[in-house]
Amino acid sequence: MPGLMSWYQKRSIKIAPYLFIAPNILLFLVFMIFPILFTFYISFHKWTILGKPDFVGLGNYYQLLTDNVFWISLWNTLYYTLGTVPFSMALGLAGAILLNRKIPLRAFFRGVFFAPVVVSLVATGLIWSWMYNPNYGLFNHLLQFVGIEGVNWLSSTTWAMPAVIITTLWVRTGYCLVIYLAGLQAIPESLYEAAEIDGANAWQKFWYVTLPLLKHTTTFVLVISVIYGFMVFDLIYTMTNGGPGHSTTVIVQYIYQKAFVEGDMGYGSALGAVLFLIMMVLVAIQLRLGREKG
Repeated sequence: MPGLMSWYQKRSIKIAPYLFIAPNILLFLVFMIFPILFTFYISFHKWTILGKPDFVGLGNYYQLLTDNVFWISLWNTLYYTLGTVPFSMALGLAGAILLNRKIPLRAFFRGVFFAPVVVSLVATGLIWSWMYNPNYGLFNHLLQFVGIEGVNWLSSTTWAMPAVIITTLWVRTGYCLVIYLAGLQAIPESLYEAAEIDGANAWQKFWYVTLPLLKHTTTFVLVISVIYGFMVFDLIYTMTNGGPGHSTTVIVQYIYQKAFVEGDMGYGSALGAVLFLIMMVLVAIQLRLGREKG
């Protein structure tokens, strides 16, 4: 025992940091790494939670390739992501540039734009579902006020996904705005002064000073937004439950349907494994492009 104490005292400076982070590492292994590995393991089995898993090899993955609903949900996920990511980033950047200036009630407007981010997505889905209601909803009343016939927003295969995308923009724009605002405030004012001395106008200062210096911020916002787009569940589940038909069924909701509603954990795990690999590839491409632009 004295020998162990002596050994620890000599190396305490090196060992202490690992002791401090050990609980976090343990939680990360238990709640992140182990579930991912277990998901891949179960994806090669037929399992309904109860009973012993039966090994089926690549059977779940063969089933996935011929599953029309999977391809529909994957397309809907891409549609949703492409509809939300660029517009939320553009609106967030525009709002950040505006609120980075010295305008009246600047702090108030910053809070107003960020407020939707902290609202529960279930509550957001319910509120916007009422606003989209074809009989007493706000949007149809506004359309009728200007002489346009109302739309069955959430009951139409054409309008259901755009309605969800609009709702998501209301939620996500404030998040992008705050991140971009932090990036803008880190840009030295002297760079803008130097650009003015060189005769740069407002657009040239934005294009040649602001955008390049927001590269890392943009990469971060893009990665987080794409992950959010592919992982969306609660908002769509609350507003449309994947309908009408499968017009708003996204991949995470389909995983939930297969694994927890139908009890096919093996096939649900295969879907989850495919989604994990897709996300890894997309994030790797985005990070690589971000470094190349630098």
